[in-house]
Amino acid sequence: MRAASIDDYRDLARSRLPRFLFDYIDGGSYAEVTLRRNIADLEAVALRQRVLCDAADLNLSTELFGQRLAMPVALAPIGLAGMNARRGEVQAARAAQAAGVPFCLSTVSACSIEEVAQGVDQPFWFQLYMIRDRGFMRDLLAKARAARCSALVFTVDMPVPGSRYRDYRSGLAGASGPMGDLRRFWQAAQRPAWAWDVGLKGRPHSLGNVAPVLQRKTGLEDFFAWMRDNFDPSITWKDLEFIRQEWSGPLIIKGVLDVEDARAARDLGADGLVVSNHGGRQLDGVLSSARALPGIAQAVGSDLTVLADGGVRSGLDVVRMLALGARGVLLGRAWAYALAGGGQAGVAHVLKLIEAEMRVAMTLTGVQNAAAITGRALAEPPADLRVAI
Repeated sequence: MRAASIDDYRDLARSRLPRFLFDYIDGGSYAEVTLRRNIADLEAVALRQRVLCDAADLNLSTELFGQRLAMPVALAPIGLAGMNARRGEVQAARAAQAAGVPFCLSTVSACSIEEVAQGVDQPFWFQLYMIRDRGFMRDLLAKARAARCSALVFTVDMPVPGSRYRDYRSGLAGASGPMGDLRRFWQAAQRPAWAWDVGLKGRPHSLGNVAPVLQRKTGLEDFFAWMRDNFDPSITWKDLEFIRQEWSGPLIIKGVLDVEDARAARDLGADGLVVSNHGGRQLDGVLSSARALPGIAQAVGSDLTVLADGGVRSGLDVVRMLALGARGVLLGRAWAYALAGGGQAGVAHVLKLIEAEMRVAMTLTGVQNAAAITGRALAEPPADLRVAI
């Protein structure tokens, strides 16, 4: 199959990954209402078509947090992404570097900060959760500084893992011991190419950054147990002052859906925020990112750099998010599907697709500069999606 879109890469990922890994990427929490809303609400955003606007010399570049990007896109942090292809986070980081966009490494990645840093020449972003063990957090921040990570993305919408029914049905979660191992082994055996390339040749499977605190345990059940026991639900905005004191570089707060929380991020001294509902993987039934974005962008104005994720499946969707008020867009499942479907080349191809689709959308909305995409590119948005023009 020759992939022509992100949906095509989703189909490839489904055909190549064991079920427990595909469902982990693809699924959301509870009944997956918010997951579907993210896509549907973004698709419903109508753009304002313009003609004869001289689009011969388009400029997709922008600057975020002191870094010049080829286009206003970054690869979002995704846990266990390195299991989608052999040493997967390294492959994705290389594709992002070649495309001139940031890659963000998850705390719960398969590859460690050090391994990714050795695989690329340019700095990347690092994502962190609030963990009970503040000493461990300091160690991770020290490693991020040593690796010259250029921004810290601090995720605030996961004080506890969400209830993801698909993970229970597939055996990824709630299936500990020999029976859980057997279920996953059987699913892997049905994907022999993955089992050989990732399961065998992709070793060691050390769960990257978390390996030092797992006390030599490497099973998936050990990993999820550690998450449940060590993510800190008592966190408040006061606790985030610890992060601001420990990290002097750009600080981006990820997981904001409410205007009051956006203002709190600004008051904390953050440099940016990500309007996000964790891809519909945490609290089901909340606003889609597309619906939350305009109000938040208006509330913080130029005080914070506003990014967004959730439901982005094309370069057209990137333009929609920019028109709704974002300065940049994080790709999540889009690059995870591509990594599973085609490795580094797949991620590189998806980024090329995003760029090409953005160029078409900009040409037909009469916008020559991606950094200048505003609400003027929207065609009479619904009242709850209105933005300042």
